[in-house]
Amino acid sequence: MKNNEVVRIAIAETSVIIRGGLTAALKRLSNVKVQPIELLSVEALHDCVRTQCPEMLIVNPAFGDYFDVAKFREEISGKRIRLIALVTSFVDASLLGKYDESISIFDDLETLSKKIAGLLNVVSEEEEMDNQDTLSQREKEIVICVVKGMTNKEIAEKLFLSIHTVITHRRNISKKLQIHSAAGLTIYAIVNKLVTLNDCLLYTSPSPRDTR
Repeated sequence: MKNNEVVRIAIAETSVIIRGGLTAALKRLSNVKVQPIELLSVEALHDCVRTQCPEMLIVNPAFGDYFDVAKFREEISGKRIRLIALVTSFVDASLLGKYDESISIFDDLETLSKKIAGLLNVVSEEEEMDNQDTLSQREKEIVICVVKGMTNKEIAEKLFLSIHTVITHRRNISKKLQIHSAAGLTIYAIVNKLVTLNDCLLYTSPSPRDTR
């Protein structure tokens, strides 16, 4: 994503107050130029995806009674649209994990700016690596985490990503390297000097409390 490029961000929210406030906040972001697209209905959302293809969609999980993340991703297959949950009330953490990011109506401008910028960086990494067989820096970081035996949740917390984004990266890593096991990734990491053999022995060694 180029510095001067305008980012289209669709906002699917039925409340005119919340939608208008978020639109105003997005226009005030200093680190990115945003073109907000306000959406009032599910029909408007489908039209927007078909005709304008926004880079991001900020959507209330209750939009249209219930916003089905999995179904939406299937419908936009082939289009890279980042999904951001707009949290206006309590939302179960397992549901939020299906989104690429989440924002709250209580977030300040700085927090909103950091989250949008973080997603833009992910998009840029994916665009840069789409036609390459080598791993991006982010993918290398995830390989190291996998070698350490970390779960998707732990990786997400360490790298400040959503679980869905971690899963997407791991899928891309497997596709690029044609490696589908942690053992295979460990060998790859050693050969490509992402970790040392001693590191691997350290990761797999039992902790003092596990020894007899």
